[in-house]
Amino acid sequence: MPSYSFQCSAGCRYDALYSMSEVPTETVCRECGGSARRAITAPHLSAAGSSAFRLLDHTARSAHEPAVVDRLPSQGARRPQRVTTNPLHAKLPRA
Repeated sequence: MPSYSFQCSAGCRYDALYSMSEVPTETVCRECGGSARRAITAPHLSAAGSSAFRLLDHTARSAHEPAVVDRLPSQGARRPQRVTTNPLHAKLPRA
């Protein structure tokens, strides 16, 4: 639900949540009880990038519609392991 800013003639400023179809142009001030008009403000935009939103959407979608795998990944996609000839590397633990 969108947040709207209101300001009264006394200078009190506050935010209120209304649906877009029911937002009033004037309301009673919460602090002083006077008449408060809707103020024009910049929209509240998210600082998250589109990749963050894609991740959130994918996570929410996978909770209800998990991806189904019908075959194993191909073996040709693996990179060959590099072989070292350095004798000091032989003493290192293997993973």
